[in-house]
Amino acid sequence: IKINAYVSSVGPIHLDTPYQELDFSKIESNPVRCPDEKSAAIMEEYIRDIRKQGDTVGGVVTCVIQNVPVGLGEPVFDKLHAELGKAMLSINAVKGFEYGSGFSGSEMKGSEHNDLYNPDGSTKTNLSGGIQGGISNGMDIYFRVAFKPVATIMQTQDSLDNKGNITPMTGKGRHDPCVVPRAVPIVEAMAAIVLADFYLINKTY
Repeated sequence: IKINAYVSSVGPIHLDTPYQELDFSKIESNPVRCPDEKSAAIMEEYIRDIRKQGDTVGGVVTCVIQNVPVGLGEPVFDKLHAELGKAMLSINAVKGFEYGSGFSGSEMKGSEHNDLYNPDGSTKTNLSGGIQGGISNGMDIYFRVAFKPVATIMQTQDSLDNKGNITPMTGKGRHDPCVVPRAVPIVEAMAAIVLADFYLINKTY
């Protein structure tokens, strides 16, 4: 099983290249952990600019899991995608999770969204994200995890003190302007834990 996560967006800067066309060996070649060198340079410059402003920015980590055995997961309470979502949403600063077609699938017709089968049992589009009925189907599992901006910023903002008074506050100390690059190995690790659990459960049947 291969698990690869990477930064696919920082603020308004998006890497829209399909993961099948990316070279995952380049993920660790830059501080942003983005496998596209051009996009990585733009993201890095944007983060530097945000830091100069004393502000922070969020982004998205995409994760791709390949060579997953067929049959991991449960059909009702412990669906594979539900457990992956729970694991990702337990990571600090995570505000969203989508797998397969995700929210874009809500804009499609059934005739466009249905995964049509190939003779070998795989599908032509894999919009289901490698999971059908809560169970892995052997195809690539892919999902996206949204991270919010760091709350502590180096700008003065109104806050509330322990006496109930509105008071100005400015962040101090060392705080990342963007936590998304740091989150990449965490997303991979949490995905590995979920798959390991289901693999062990399957061995008990």
